[in-house]
This record gives sequence, C-alpha cells and structure tokens, in this order.
Amino acid sequence: MFSFIGEDRRHSRAFIAFIVYITLFLDNMLLTVIVPILPDYLVHFYSQSNTSFTIPKSVIYKHFDLHYVPQLIGATTGNVSPKNFTTSEQHVSFESENGSIGILLAVKALVQLICNPIVGNVSTKLGYSIPISFGTLNLLLASVIFAFGQSYASLFVARAIHGVGSACVCVCGMSLVAQLYTEPDKRSKIMGTILGSIAVGVLIGYPFGGIAYDIVGKAAPFQILTVLCFVVLLVQCFCLDFSFRHQSSSVVADEGHSKWIPLLTDRLILVVIGAIWISTSAMSILEPCLPLWMISVLHPKKWQLGTVFIPDSIGYWIGTNFFGGIAYRFGQIKIAILALTLVGVSCVVIPSATSVFALLLPHFGLGLGIGILDAALVPLLATMVDSQCGSDNESDICETSPNYGAVYAIQQIAVSLAYSLAPILGGELVPLIGFPWLMRAMGLLNLLYGPLLVYSGIRESVRCMLEKRSAMPLTSVEFAHTDGSYRRFYNAVE
Repeated sequence: MFSFIGEDRRHSRAFIAFIVYITLFLDNMLLTVIVPILPDYLVHFYSQSNTSFTIPKSVIYKHFDLHYVPQLIGATTGNVSPKNFTTSEQHVSFESENGSIGILLAVKALVQLICNPIVGNVSTKLGYSIPISFGTLNLLLASVIFAFGQSYASLFVARAIHGVGSACVCVCGMSLVAQLYTEPDKRSKIMGTILGSIAVGVLIGYPFGGIAYDIVGKAAPFQILTVLCFVVLLVQCFCLDFSFRHQSSSVVADEGHSKWIPLLTDRLILVVIGAIWISTSAMSILEPCLPLWMISVLHPKKWQLGTVFIPDSIGYWIGTNFFGGIAYRFGQIKIAILALTLVGVSCVVIPSATSVFALLLPHFGLGLGIGILDAALVPLLATMVDSQCGSDNESDICETSPNYGAVYAIQQIAVSLAYSLAPILGGELVPLIGFPWLMRAMGLLNLLYGPLLVYSGIRESVRCMLEKRSAMPLTSVEFAHTDGSYRRFYNAVE
C-alpha cells in the first residue's frame, strides 16, 4: 500500500500535516474566490433571464454574509442601479429575489452544519484519511460546477457540494493532525499553524478571484482551483493511510454512540466550545452589518469597503501561527481568557471609530484575539479526548487509538452555528438597538465569558479530571507525560 504512515509515521507526519494545511487552504480559497465573481455573474444571469429586472443593491447588501458583504458592496456600488419600479412591482421583485439569493448563500453553511456530526460518526469506522480525500473530491467537483455551470441550479448544487467537502476536511483534517501529534506541546504549535491556512485562503482568495475574473473570465479561477484540488487529491492517494479500523460492526456502533455522550456532558468541553462559539459570533455578526454602518456613518470610498476586513485576517493568521506554543507554555485557558478579553474590547471600540482608518486597529485586535483563542483551545480539545480515553478502563480500543472526530465535529458545529445564526440575529437586532449597541453587547458578552464562566467552569472540571486520573496507575511513560501536562495546565489556571 502506498503510505508513508505505515512505514515511518514519525518522519512522515510533518508532510501529512502539510497536506491537511493545503487542503484547508483550498477549502477557504474556494469560499472566498467567488466573492468578487458572484455579484456580477448574478446581475448578468438575472438580466438575461428577466430583462425587466436588475438586482437591487439592498438585496445584495442584506444576504451576502460570511466574508461576502465587503467585496460585494465594493463590486456593485458603481455597477448596479435599480430601475424605476412602482411600489408593488418593486416589493414583489425584491421579495422573490431575496428568497432565491438567500437560499443560495445559506446552503453551504446549512449543509456543512448537517454533515459535521455525520462525518464525526463516519470517522469512527473509516478513520480520517478517507473522509479527507472524499472532501477534497467534493471541493474538486464544486470547482468544476462553478467553472462550467450556467444556471442558478448549478450554483446551488456547487454550494451544497462545497458544504459537504468542508465538513469532511475540517473535521477529519484537524482530527488526523491530533492523532499524529500526541505530544501536547507540538500538537498545540502544529494545529495553530494549520488553522492559519484559513486566513491565508481568505487573503489570497479575494484578489485571486477578482484579478482572474477581470482578465480571463468567470471559469478561469475555478479551473485553476480544479487543477490544484486534483493534484492534492493525487498526493493524498499516495501518502494517506486508507486502511479501515479492524473492528466488528457492533463495536463500531457502540463506540460511535459512546463518543458523543461523554463529550456533550463534560462541562470543560462545553465551556471550551462555548468560548469558540461566542468569539466567532463576534466576527460573523460584524461582517454583514459593518459595511452598511460604514456607508451611513463614515461614508467610505468604494475600495475601503472591500479592504476593511483585511486586518482581521492578518490578525487571525498571526494569532494562529505564533501563539499555539505560547498558549501551551503559559496555560491554554489563561491565554484563552486574555484572547476573549481582546475580542471583547475590540468589539466595544469598533463603533467608536470616526474614520475608516480608525477601524484598522480594533479590526486587527478582533482577528488576533480569535486566532489566539483558536490556537489555544482547538488543540486542547484533542488533549481532553486523550484524557477521557485514558480514564476509560473498559475501552482498550479507545486507549490505544482515541477518536477525535466527534469532538472536532462539535467544534465545527459551533463555528457553523456562529456563521449561520449570528448574521441573522444581527440583521434583526440592528434596526432595534442600532449597530453600535449591538457590537457593545457582543463585546460585553465576550468580556464576561472570559473571567467568569470560563474560569469557574475550567477550574472545577480540571480538578475532577485530575482526581479521576490520580486513581489510575501510570502504565507508560507517555501516560505519565500526559498526566504531567494536565497538572501544568491546572497550575496555569491557578
């Protein structure tokens, strides 16, 4: 079998981690490369299918979220001009197109939200390599459909396929890295670096899509992504281990069900997942609401609307790449509390900006805080799974090969919920309380979650975890090392 893992896992795991990095990079690049392309394409599509209708700006402003709003406003402010409709005609047209565009843009997040727990269960039987390659194949298919699709239905199918692929590569990609890097210090550093691929994909996707679309046409950027996905898929076929776990169906079923209950009832894991959710919600609320607030208050230039979110991507990249090892050294929970504080302060400061340039620093702080928090807590989830498996006397399989798919499925569910629900809630709350108070409330929630909920929940949960583990004999050096890392973690909280 063509596999580096089977012969020398220690020497090949860095390359496997690189494969995961590139796969996640392509996933996020596909997410953002369509941003400068889709508005113009939809305008032409609807103008050809219905010559009496031109997409109004309000439709585009309202529904393009998750990195879509800023570029869309920049791309359409000068090109889209609604025709003079009567009130009744305008209402009917707006309502019908609002529904179709909203469904198109929501389907990816919705499909990913549904597929996350499914992928977590499937990984129990198939391992992580097969779902990763299946997800990469879905990214390839989505790129092909985006490149050659000429109808609304084709875009809908491509977005749905992309959602399936994202669920596979995000859940199983991080799980595979957690399985390869069992040392908590190296795991924290490597997983933080891999999380940085999200920011890199976002930063490159915007200009790449716009430049390629402007010079060559709609199909060109997706054709390039198709080639890249195909190359990565070939590399995966030769480098990943696609062997099944040798377990009976009854054992797999029991293990699959038993994985979720301890995770969903563990107060420590729930508090960590909650921290990831509440920090991500701050960004997901900001993205669809900030551009409209800028237009009404700051009166920015068109290019400023398209670049205002760049500092948070840079901050996220710095946070994930450089703070994974720092978080492990000084205490992952302590660093996470500081990161939540930074996110909260940034949210409070953003509405106080009096110019576009005054937004750069709080935007950078927001991205940096979320990046630091992810670099601290995402590796910690794998360490908590190790602890649960090590304390399970009746599960030899779990002891020798922990399954991280369930916990990272839960983490991805939290992220998907943040990007699905938070923009909707933000859109409804802005007319009621205004954008400034919405962001201040979001900042206050992050500030309160850090020092109060996280600290109290973590301290009690870690104490119970240590008491459980102290009653077990240390049967190996690795087990003793893990126990020592937990004691250091607990001391860091103190």
